[in-house]
Amino acid sequence: MFAAQLDLTSASATGMHHRHGDGSSVAEQRLPSATVRRLIAKEHVFCEGDDREQVFQVEEGVIAVYKTLPDGRRQIIDFAYPGDLIGLGVLDEHVLSAQATVPSKVKCLSAAALERIAESDARLALKLYKSVCHELAATRSLLITVGQRSAIERVCAFLVALHRRTAEAESATVDLAMRRSDIADLLGLTIETVSRTLTKLRTMGVIEIAQGGTRVQLCDLARLTDLANE
Repeated sequence: MFAAQLDLTSASATGMHHRHGDGSSVAEQRLPSATVRRLIAKEHVFCEGDDREQVFQVEEGVIAVYKTLPDGRRQIIDFAYPGDLIGLGVLDEHVLSAQATVPSKVKCLSAAALERIAESDARLALKLYKSVCHELAATRSLLITVGQRSAIERVCAFLVALHRRTAEAESATVDLAMRRSDIADLLGLTIETVSRTLTKLRTMGVIEIAQGGTRVQLCDLARLTDLANE
C-alpha cells in the first residue's frame, strides 16, 4: 500500500537538486525542519477525525493503518514499513487511524508545507502521486484478497507481499512485527484461522516459524506464491 519509499527531507531522494549559492537545496530551505517522534507499541500516530496537519514517514518499526467500523470492529488497510508515507490525503482530517504495532519511529512533516512545495516542484509532486497510486493499487488488491481468496490463499498472499516489501536481497526470511490479531484484521480472518493456517503451512514444509513466532523462513517461495494464487 505504501510501497513508494521516499525521503522527503533529502534532496538526493526527492530529486530536488536546485541549489542556492551556499550549496543547500531549495527544498531543504523551504521545508520546515522535520521532527522525529518515537512511539511505543500500540501508540497511535494519528486517529480518524484528527486534523491532518502532518504527513509521516516511517523511520523504524511497523505502523498499522486501519478503519474502525461503527460496531467497533477494525479493518486494517495495510502495514507501513520504514520508508513508507502515511497521512497523505486531500481532506482536512484523517479518514483512517495509524497505530504502531511495535516500538517505532516516524518523521513528522508539515502537510501544508509539503503540498505547497509540490505545487512548484514537479518531481516531488510526481513522487507523491506515485505514492498515492501505490496506496490505491494495494487497496484494490486487499479487496480481491478479502472478497475472493480462501484463508490459505490470504495468508500466503500476505507472506509473499511481506517478503517483496521488506526482505533483503536473496533473503527468504520475513519478520512478523505485528500480532496475529493484526494479521487477522488485515485479512478478514479470525486469530484462530491465521494461527491454524500458519501451522498448516509449516506442516506442509512451505514455511518454518522460529521460536517466538515472529520470524518466518519461507522454505519454498515458489510454492507459497502458487498457493497464494498469484
